Amino acid sequence: MRRLFTKSLNFQQELSDVRRPFLPLELLFNSQDKIALVQDIISEVYRRKDQGICDLTEKYDQVQLTPQMLRVGADEIETAYRNMGAELLRAIQIAIDNVRRYQEHIKVYQQTSLTAEGVELRTRYRPLQRVGICVPGASAPLPSTVIMSAVPAQVAGVNEIVVVCPPRFNKSIHPLVLACCHKLGITEVYRIGGAQAVAALAMGTETIQPVDKIVGPGNIYVQLAKKLLFGVVDIDSFAGPSEIVVLADSSSNPRFVASDLIGQAEHDPGSGILVTDSEELADRVEMELAKLLSDFGRKEQAQRCLENFGALIITKDIDEAVTVVNQLAPEHLSVQTKNFQADAERCVTAGAIFVGPYTSEALGDYVAGPSHVLPTGGTARFFSPLNVMDFLRHTSVIKYDRQALEKVYPAIKALTDAEMLPGHQTSAKVRLE
Repeated sequence: MRRLFTKSLNFQQELSDVRRPFLPLELLFNSQDKIALVQDIISEVYRRKDQGICDLTEKYDQVQLTPQMLRVGADEIETAYRNMGAELLRAIQIAIDNVRRYQEHIKVYQQTSLTAEGVELRTRYRPLQRVGICVPGASAPLPSTVIMSAVPAQVAGVNEIVVVCPPRFNKSIHPLVLACCHKLGITEVYRIGGAQAVAALAMGTETIQPVDKIVGPGNIYVQLAKKLLFGVVDIDSFAGPSEIVVLADSSSNPRFVASDLIGQAEHDPGSGILVTDSEELADRVEMELAKLLSDFGRKEQAQRCLENFGALIITKDIDEAVTVVNQLAPEHLSVQTKNFQADAERCVTAGAIFVGPYTSEALGDYVAGPSHVLPTGGTARFFSPLNVMDFLRHTSVIKYDRQALEKVYPAIKALTDAEMLPGHQTSAKVRLE
């Protein structure tokens, strides 16, 4: 891993070199050929719909489908559930229950404010009608993504939830994803992935009805398709590869820190960065990384990512370390300092903060409750984690009686005169004549 010192004159440039492949602007500027390709894919789905999806699936997934095969049958979904082991189903249920409990707790139902006699102002919340969830899964199943995306939508009251997942070599979706869908009562599942799946969800085809919002992770092609179609449909965010920053000091357990860095690096691509005021800790973390990687199932992937996108950042003190963390605005932040509670409160830009040495990042990925669909690449400065409120539309409701309108009419007249919009003024004036 690269070792960076904040006292170095080249620190900002060195940090940018590490972060560059994960930043939204870099994802765009270095993807002009990919953008053109995604535009072609979207056009193909727009023009040829179901058949276009089938041809694109054969081209990019090497799986031959017919339009009749796009939707996964109810019997296949149920069979996957029936064949799933009891222990795994219990784990899925624990995750569902925890996520549902948390999302129900943070849901806002209605805000009402009576600001004056004759005036009622409200914000009314109503759920989206139809939502699409992108679930990666051709090589590795991610049932946790189904849970973390679908449960907040269900708590919001979304009536129709659609799951798309790329088919495997035998034209099937991984049974673990299907079993999770069954457990959640999701019956509309399509064996498609990539940019073509996003295009189908956004624009619709003969088989697939368009949705109001698309959420969920995916590779650069999926993310570019979401970004290009934003406005046709709502999206969660423009997300890049997964990342973690660990804030630690001399009191931290180097093995804990090393395990967290590996946990994100194994995503391949994934990034792991340690920010600490202790060079001794950095030395010990490097030793622990070597030990853990020596007997690790995804050693090559994790090692490659740590070498290319990992860093050990040494600061002069913890105050400066906190400043660096806020500058990075990471997707995941683990605070393992001696004063972890106070230091975590000072970290204001992160998708999810894991406080204390025993709060493993895996808790957030699977069972804690908040969604693991998080902003990446520094976008935690302005984006928030996916939650129940993202599936609710809020509408302003305004109610005035005649006396209240009469009271504010002089202001309406003055402003409409200034803007030279007499029609607006008339709409209020006629009600007072």
